[in-house]
Amino acid sequence: MTPDQSSIDQLSVNTIRLLSVDAVEKANSGHPGLPLGAAPMAYVLWSRFLRFNPQDPHWPDRDRFILSAGHGSALLYSMLHLYGYDLSLDDLKAFRQLHSKTPGHPESNLTPGIEVTTGPLGQGFANAVGMAMTERFLAANYNKEGHEIVDHFTYSLVSDGDLMEGMTSEAASLAGHLQLGKLILLYDDNHISLDGPTSLAFTEDRMKRFDAYGWHTQHVENGNDLDAIEQAIKAAQADTERPSIISVRTIIGFGSPQEGTSKVHGSPLGEENTRKAKEFFGFDPDKTFFVPDEVKEHLLEPGKRGADLQADWNKRFDAYKGEFADKATLFELSFAGKLPDGWDTNLPKFGADEKPMATRQASGKALDALKETVPYLFGGSADLASSNEMPKNGKASFQPGHYENTNVWFGVREHAMGAALNGMSQHGGVHPYGGTFLNFSDYMRGAIRLTALAESRVTFVFTHDSIAVGEDGPTHEPIEQIVSLRTIPNIVVIRPADANETVWAWRVAMTTPKSPVVLILSRQKLPVLDQAKYGSAQGVEKGAYVLSEASSGTPELILIGTGSEVSLIMKAQEELEKQGVPTRVVSMPSWELFEKQDQTYHHEVLPPTVRKRLAVEAGSPIGWHKYVTDEGTTISMNRFGLSGPGEDVMAYFGFTVENVVKTAKSVLAGNPEGIEKKEVLS
Repeated sequence: MTPDQSSIDQLSVNTIRLLSVDAVEKANSGHPGLPLGAAPMAYVLWSRFLRFNPQDPHWPDRDRFILSAGHGSALLYSMLHLYGYDLSLDDLKAFRQLHSKTPGHPESNLTPGIEVTTGPLGQGFANAVGMAMTERFLAANYNKEGHEIVDHFTYSLVSDGDLMEGMTSEAASLAGHLQLGKLILLYDDNHISLDGPTSLAFTEDRMKRFDAYGWHTQHVENGNDLDAIEQAIKAAQADTERPSIISVRTIIGFGSPQEGTSKVHGSPLGEENTRKAKEFFGFDPDKTFFVPDEVKEHLLEPGKRGADLQADWNKRFDAYKGEFADKATLFELSFAGKLPDGWDTNLPKFGADEKPMATRQASGKALDALKETVPYLFGGSADLASSNEMPKNGKASFQPGHYENTNVWFGVREHAMGAALNGMSQHGGVHPYGGTFLNFSDYMRGAIRLTALAESRVTFVFTHDSIAVGEDGPTHEPIEQIVSLRTIPNIVVIRPADANETVWAWRVAMTTPKSPVVLILSRQKLPVLDQAKYGSAQGVEKGAYVLSEASSGTPELILIGTGSEVSLIMKAQEELEKQGVPTRVVSMPSWELFEKQDQTYHHEVLPPTVRKRLAVEAGSPIGWHKYVTDEGTTISMNRFGLSGPGEDVMAYFGFTVENVVKTAKSVLAGNPEGIEKKEVLS
């Protein structure tokens, strides 16, 4: 007999719950509490609202669902399997196992249907804000009367822990200001965190906080009331000028003997408690990974509807393409991660007669040029646009009523900015960028790391890159940040030496497909190196190149530099050559790009027979010894800086021609530590 709708609803919810429990139990690792408590709201959203096509997880106009509470990944994997995505029952059985498609926390580049990599709490919340911003930007730029090709919602399931994280306050404040009415969050309000009840540390009125941010807030008293959840989502959709959060009072671990306690948050139920939970829901305790046939059939229906929706969208997009061919081409290029023809034609070139220019200024000129040819270059600064040399015309800013504009004012919200950029990239349709001071990259470190893990195409622009910041003092003078960023896997860090290297760095940023690119730029003006006389700045693409060869053609010493220190070692080369020391200068703006080159090229730039080397960089020396060998050394920073005029600070710490020459001579003499250098840094 076919069960009535309420019966199939409840059977489906319980199947989702117990599939998740079985995955955790088989792995003997995971978080069963969230799936047991939050399955009803996930079911209502996916079955009655979410627009998706499991046969094409990348349909541009699908709704986005982000599990910000990524520790509840077993719930998401159960949903993906049951709703028809390419995730098998065997994949669920391989939960948290090596090389499986069901890792401990969701990873967007591993599992079909995962929108963005989440797990560290708060990140998914801010990712969702970035996705909702992107939807508004695309809708404003592409939709035409009678042709709405962008019209979808962004949903996220968030936890108590998400709302505790500071970055969610940043992101929520921004979303409220931007009136992102197509952003809807389901808050799993279960009153429990890992260590115990939230009453130990989290007692403010969360919904009043979101009221103050300008959000639409609702509360559902019973997390098992499917109809109440449905009505709340409908009300949230109806409010088009405010983002929405729905607090759903759930019971963590519902149906298990440990329900309502922290014991069920992050540990398997155990064999006996799993059996009792299955008995509670009316399932056979001896069966594992069991999906009733009627549930299997029922839960495939939303995906079939989604396929029909996409088929209709495809027809509408074809009609759109017929009337707005240029727009349609840009839309397709942007979602394919490609660039328009002629995207680089406006990029500036700087002659040797150009006045000295800070690399942040050169970056600003390159960005202005790119924005003319790449309309989907979308981003801004954390309230430092004038310092980061980013577009700062308020009339062209992305604001309510003007979502078509490309300049975003993130405010002083570095961490939320980083995560929002990650969400924008994973949404598709834009090439996002964001800027702040290099020293403040620490505030967004978690987001940068996840952006790299998710293989997101994002450009981070970090200016004021060294102790040459000067008067602002050590609080604003980065020391460890450059090497810290270099240690993140799947990231490209570029510290260009002059204006032309900066333009080439932007070329790399625009064409690197599956990793973020970090541009590290100077505040102080730097000479423009003569492209006709020295090595071409195109060498940036290979990470390091011979900028100036030794006069004899066979160097005895190699000077290596990045950023502002390259012009310094060029002057030192002149002095060493006068003193009869054949010296090569290597500009090395990117370790990561250099490491991608073959050994032949490595040896061309850094011949293994020339082991007398000196690297000069106004940052931590960690990592440089690989390139300077045991017969070389560095002039670098092993302490915090000082407040004073930038040139004076640089001179005090030994970044002078005189000290470079003295240290180079000590290297040649077989004393790579350099007595003079020790005195300077003591």
